[in-house]
Amino acid sequence: MTDLQKAKEGLIGHTISLAKDGTVLFSEKKGIAPMIDFLSEGVDLTGFSVADLVVGKAVALLFVKSGITRVYAKVLSTSGKNVFEKYGVYYEYDALTEKIINRDKTDICPMEKTVEYVEDPNEAYTVLRQKLNFLRNKK
Repeated sequence: MTDLQKAKEGLIGHTISLAKDGTVLFSEKKGIAPMIDFLSEGVDLTGFSVADLVVGKAVALLFVKSGITRVYAKVLSTSGKNVFEKYGVYYEYDALTEKIINRDKTDICPMEKTVEYVEDPNEAYTVLRQKLNFLRNKK
């Protein structure tokens, strides 16, 4: 069984699952929070495969920054797909969508808006981490 297959299996009951060489990591956090947390904590995800429920440009850039090499998304945005193609990341998806919308279904996802004009994974991490911290402290 490949790492991507293991990650897909691990997605059951979780929002994100990552696998590499028998190591499997999970999270139930939503949106970009799991990836921001993994990166902030210094978790080495180089060469991991990931399965995620919804993948837009924001999390795609974080996957690239973290060194993830294979991605499965239940739903993938065209801008996320473009990131994977630009950086040579293998990807699979069940459904392709033009835009990722917010949880209220009233507008574009705020994280997608944050990286609309960002192409560099390091810059994306910086601005997304700031945005997520702002939203977490606002609650």
